[in-house]
Amino acid sequence: GFDLDFTHSNIEDFGISFGTNFNIRNIFRGTENLSLNLNNSIGASNDIGDQSDSFFNLFELGGNLNLRIPRAILPFKSERIIKKEMNPVTNIIVGSTVQQNIGLDKQYYSGIYEVNWNPSKYSKINFRLLDFEYVNNQNISNYFNVYKNSYDKLNYISSLYNIDQSIINQNGDLIIPDGADMFINQVLNNETSLNSGTDFYKSINSILERKERLTENNLIIGSSITLNKNTQENFLDENFSQLRFKFVMVGNLFNALLRGGNLNSNNKVEISNILPSQYTKAEINYIKHILLNNGDVFAFRAFTGIAIPYGNSNYIPFTRSYYAGGSNDNRAWKAYKLGPGSSNNINEFNEANLKIAFNLEYRNKISGNLNGAFFVDFGNIWNVNDNVEDDSMTFNNLSDLSEIAIGTGFGLRYDFNFFVLRLDTAFKTYNPAKEKSNRWFKDFSLNKAVFNIGINYPF
Repeated sequence: GFDLDFTHSNIEDFGISFGTNFNIRNIFRGTENLSLNLNNSIGASNDIGDQSDSFFNLFELGGNLNLRIPRAILPFKSERIIKKEMNPVTNIIVGSTVQQNIGLDKQYYSGIYEVNWNPSKYSKINFRLLDFEYVNNQNISNYFNVYKNSYDKLNYISSLYNIDQSIINQNGDLIIPDGADMFINQVLNNETSLNSGTDFYKSINSILERKERLTENNLIIGSSITLNKNTQENFLDENFSQLRFKFVMVGNLFNALLRGGNLNSNNKVEISNILPSQYTKAEINYIKHILLNNGDVFAFRAFTGIAIPYGNSNYIPFTRSYYAGGSNDNRAWKAYKLGPGSSNNINEFNEANLKIAFNLEYRNKISGNLNGAFFVDFGNIWNVNDNVEDDSMTFNNLSDLSEIAIGTGFGLRYDFNFFVLRLDTAFKTYNPAKEKSNRWFKDFSLNKAVFNIGINYPF
């Protein structure tokens, strides 16, 4: 197979992607399937801090190899639990992605060993015995070019308190990266007039913590089990329910095995300056579709997820944390722009380790293949038991549920039979980032609406 994609996003002005996939059926004469997928993309961006004269200043190369075996292959006897009539399948997947001039020039290496089976007609279990991910940041010096909000805040504080002229350029701005890093060190070492008890001092400390968090290389080794129950008979069935529960354990066995001779001064496991992650994560997702007598559909979704770091970790890796907003979430906010808590979009990519989300949608036919929808989206993200101490971002008690954001809106969908093209218009009905007296309907106007284009229904 061969793929050709043209893309545009808030980071990439223009991109071209070339992909190919190669499949071998029955490779070991036991109905095993082997597939190889390769993808190469180039793009152009004026917003990544790259000084290259080349138009195409973004590059990504990735691929993965997937071996699918129609049997349960586990290191213990499983015949009594996973019977042949349950259609067990073992998947072994390895992959890698290399990026240049995209953010921090990340390199991803991943490996998955999982078994799937169906205990009954409507249920499915996924047991991921091994989930491996290694993230290597190659261009940490580009951090403040990518995360402009952090830089702008730091630069503003520097204009008030900086006395070292060697760390600023001719425009009076902090030099990236040396000037920004040196100013942070000067403040935290009390080499400026900025007092440690002020909000500005706390902001700089928070900027440093986030920088270290997003530029730190991650080693994630864990296991998970996912239970699914889906009563949907087929793609056209609109009277069904879905329930998914997922439980994840990361770092326990791996860190215990390495604990003997790989401890740093903080009594944490460290390998080549990398702290392997350690956390527990649990998620529950429920979807219900109700087919009404007139053919319209009422759809509901509820999601709750929490990830708690402990032992070797003080926070959840960025790739495994939660975000809010976007075309399949709370549509009145763009992806990563909602939360955490009552904070006001302080970072380019806002994320946290606790998420609550509810969605209600009434879908009706308009004419032929053209359908409409009215929806209400609830939800937000918060930090819990990690290294974030800002009260506006953390979930401390049930009163913080007042920070659940509400978006409402309407949409148009055109059904092409093999997919649905969706356009949703959403309004910020209740915005927890504002003062409590100004949260309701202050952004409820067309010029502040968020437009979402999507493929197929959000849930």
